[in-house]
Amino acid sequence: MMRLNGMLLSSVMTLAIAGAAFAEDTLTVTSWGGAYTKSQEEAFFKPFAKETGTKILQDEWDGSTAKLKGMVETGQVTWDVVDVEPSHALQGCDEGWLEPIDYSKLGGKDAFIDGAAMDCAVATIVFGTIYAYDAAKFPNGGPTTMADLFDTAKFPGPRALRKSPKTTLEFALIADGVKPAEVYDVLGTPEGVDRAFKKLDTIKKDVKVWWTAGAQPPQLLADGEVVMTTAWNGRIYDAVKNSGKNFKIVWDGQGMDFNLWAEPKGSKNKELADKFVAFTVNPDVMAQQSKYISYGPTLKAAIAKVPADILVDLPTAPENTKTAFVVSSEFWADHDEELTERFNKWLAQ
Repeated sequence: MMRLNGMLLSSVMTLAIAGAAFAEDTLTVTSWGGAYTKSQEEAFFKPFAKETGTKILQDEWDGSTAKLKGMVETGQVTWDVVDVEPSHALQGCDEGWLEPIDYSKLGGKDAFIDGAAMDCAVATIVFGTIYAYDAAKFPNGGPTTMADLFDTAKFPGPRALRKSPKTTLEFALIADGVKPAEVYDVLGTPEGVDRAFKKLDTIKKDVKVWWTAGAQPPQLLADGEVVMTTAWNGRIYDAVKNSGKNFKIVWDGQGMDFNLWAEPKGSKNKELADKFVAFTVNPDVMAQQSKYISYGPTLKAAIAKVPADILVDLPTAPENTKTAFVVSSEFWADHDEELTERFNKWLAQ
């Protein structure tokens, strides 16, 4: 009986240790959903899980910082790694709710393209905010410029725009004749903000949907609810490549931006989170994501590993950057609150 008890005790201890290991090897990664998260699953989550035995739990967010800040402030942090935008990274660093990144463990800041290595977040992809249209709705030729998005006489039909002032205001100014390189000089003035909203006034009645999730634009086009919509380029690419949709991207005036990994302060799995982030910024690993979604890698060494036939559909392809602008994280860190307030009031009018 003592031997049996010993065996039982040993089994219980083994299960307890296994349970503890399981708990330690569970990582919660929060992202944006849709085709983008699927690309992360294939390029990062599955390979990391296979290599380390880690179970990756997924959550999704809409970019609102209230929940993330609330976790840190209350000490109830359930997200270990979060896919953020540059404005979140700046705010999180400034307000102290994101961990600083140790680039000595990631090959140094110089290994990344300009703007990708932020103090409290490391970028993994470059994406473009563009607009796209259903080619079937324009058999005689579709729109080609940002101004065409706002031209409801020449290109009639309902539109969808992102329910956010970010990139929406920039697009309005570019459509109104502002050069992409000068968009923040203009938007940084009260007159420029007024000009952007005045341009938005011209299509407000034609905007049927103000979208909030990245998966919405291709679905809105597919359902015929709108004829054109702003979107993240990867979502449209995914609909064309994997669902056979006849959608076309207009690259004119695209806003180039980053998505980055960040770690909330107070995570109980920081060491594992660090290991995951380091795994994803290996050039061979990072280069894989562009196979699943048309976003470009941020490591210089990874860009060289992307095949030419894939590069052509990326925001960083030479043909796609001729009239592009880089979304200013600094501008939005300084003006997001006030412009969001004005934008929401404008929507409610």
